[in-house]
Amino acid sequence: MTVANPAVISVLGRDQKGVVARVSTYLAQHNVNIEKIDQNVMEGLFIMSMLVDLRDLDINLDRLILDLKATGSEMQMDVTVRLHGERSRKRVAVLVSKEPHCFEALIAAHAAGDLDAEFTTVLSNHPDLESLAGGHGLAFRWVPSTDKSVHMRFILEQLGAERPDLIVLARYMQIMPPEIVRAFANRILNIHPSLLPYYPGANAYKQAYEAGIRVCGCTAHIVTEELDKGPVVLQDVFHIQVGEDSLDIVKANGRALEAKVLTKAVQLFVRDELVVVDGKVLFRPGRVA
Repeated sequence: MTVANPAVISVLGRDQKGVVARVSTYLAQHNVNIEKIDQNVMEGLFIMSMLVDLRDLDINLDRLILDLKATGSEMQMDVTVRLHGERSRKRVAVLVSKEPHCFEALIAAHAAGDLDAEFTTVLSNHPDLESLAGGHGLAFRWVPSTDKSVHMRFILEQLGAERPDLIVLARYMQIMPPEIVRAFANRILNIHPSLLPYYPGANAYKQAYEAGIRVCGCTAHIVTEELDKGPVVLQDVFHIQVGEDSLDIVKANGRALEAKVLTKAVQLFVRDELVVVDGKVLFRPGRVA
């Protein structure tokens, strides 16, 4: 499909009658041709993306954007307009402790071109992964968490200065305080070593191993003020050979899966393929551009 002057119009909000008609009618009135529409209703949420051609637009672009936003406000929906190719790279801050596997997977995906984002900073409560970050040209800063309040003040100050679109907890072994969760609501992504809601908190693989379960897994989820209870983005599983696998084998299999699941969840976020609404993660229909 060749579009002379393409733009993407996105609409998001509670489902109601007449949304497509109102937007389409307005566009037709101003000679905007609709090339493609993807829309869906999930859990009562209406999500739509339109690829349009602005070649014959008879008003200026600012007027178009303001009018569509006003229409969205009347319907209590969010309407955005961006020129095709205008999408900016998401700014991502990564928080780590000592375990490298998730951080290494994110770096590898970025180097391979599978993760189109800008890593703005790496923050930690230990110096262990500084050489890994530095070896890939990433700024690394750390303050010990022996005094939790001092460490979290450091984290909040750094995140406030960097203003990331997404914060990734890549096996960052600290609980985020409410003030940070609120400041970056729905923008903090964690990987937990169990199939939540089972085995929340610490030592999840040990809990699963000692319980003798045969299927274990991990969960990428949005961080909320309730520990390990945020909206689930992705989950995946691996099998435990009870009586054969040692706890070390279970942990190794789990770590490999964590790296894969967290990286995929970050990819979905930076590609704008998910939204968080009413405490649930919903995936957008196929993007039009």
